[in-house]
Amino acid sequence: MPPQAARTDAVAEFAADVRAGLTRADQKELPSKYFYDEIGSALFEVITLLPEYGLTRADEHLLERHAAEMAARTPLPVVVTELGSGSGKKSRRILEELARHQSLTYYPIDISRASLDLCERELGAVDGVGVVGLEKTYLEGLREAAARRPQGAHLMVLFLGSTLGNFERPAAEEFLRAVRQRLLPGDSLLLSADLEKSVPRLLAAYDDSLGVTAAFNLNLLARINRELEADFALSQFRHVARYNWKERRIEMHLRAVIDHTVTIPRANLTVPFRQDETIWTECSHKFTPTEVVQLAGRAGFRCEGQWVDEEWPFAQSLLIAR
Repeated sequence: MPPQAARTDAVAEFAADVRAGLTRADQKELPSKYFYDEIGSALFEVITLLPEYGLTRADEHLLERHAAEMAARTPLPVVVTELGSGSGKKSRRILEELARHQSLTYYPIDISRASLDLCERELGAVDGVGVVGLEKTYLEGLREAAARRPQGAHLMVLFLGSTLGNFERPAAEEFLRAVRQRLLPGDSLLLSADLEKSVPRLLAAYDDSLGVTAAFNLNLLARINRELEADFALSQFRHVARYNWKERRIEMHLRAVIDHTVTIPRANLTVPFRQDETIWTECSHKFTPTEVVQLAGRAGFRCEGQWVDEEWPFAQSLLIAR
């Protein structure tokens, strides 16, 4: 598909998703996947460095300590792909360990071209690793990476960070099952998951003192302004982080501070907002280590190993496709 046609399709899909989410009768919402334009991706990289946000550091600590063991448990030859790679920074250690044993092709998958460009710069200089970015959704990119593997090679899928928690729990299981359907028996999935911890600690991680997470959340409205010609006034919304005890998840919302109306021409939409009404933009479910293994088991994987960071409770599980 020509680049301009692909761009047109992407804008049309964005407009359709915005229209569907903002016309919901019960709770207005916007898909969290649209956080990651060039500005949103840059803001998220800053979030990962904040003292309140321990998720990324825990992910990196586990890979720093255990990448050699993970690589030793991974059958060779292997091709590596990563769902939602971002900058690829977290993946460096496992790629370096695998590249000690063979020349390695790494397929980062992300819908953000800016993130893929950063990933190619970050990891392109790693000895023995060739980087081929795939600007696609998770499952589309995984299908392509699987199709490109050489005959006889295993595929290792990295799903790092806390993205699993962005799915509703039944949808998380459905997603893992869809990943499994694109793999062969013996392929592997290195799955990260944020674990349950004190609610004040979680709330601080999603509503930091510098306001970076608030800017990240509000940028979603700014993106709608830029790409869909909307007239959101960002000053009329506030970032809100909540903990939902029943669902064991953090929720991010944007709360309207006054009654007002927003027009979104490219979505053919006018949306009224009442004071204190919210747009739900993201959820992040928290798990127990056993729950992660059971979830993966129902999706068609067995657990080869699991490592847990104690400082910021967080788990990485090496799962093998049955």
